[in-house]
Amino acid sequence: MILIYGLALYVLVGLVTAVSFVSLGVTQVLPRPATVTIGARILFLPGATALWPYVLVRWLKSGGTR
Repeated sequence: MILIYGLALYVLVGLVTAVSFVSLGVTQVLPRPATVTIGARILFLPGATALWPYVLVRWLKSGGTR
């Protein structure tokens, strides 16, 4: 049961991080300013949810929320 709760917590934190990253931070992490379409943001969402620790570290190293 602890494993299930841990996985649920990981996914919940991942979703919160991914939604905020896709909404605000994806353009900050890119090497040069670029326009990111809605379709691309939707495609980033599952990966950012699964890899949220890496996404969060990269986002914070790039300057965080501006």
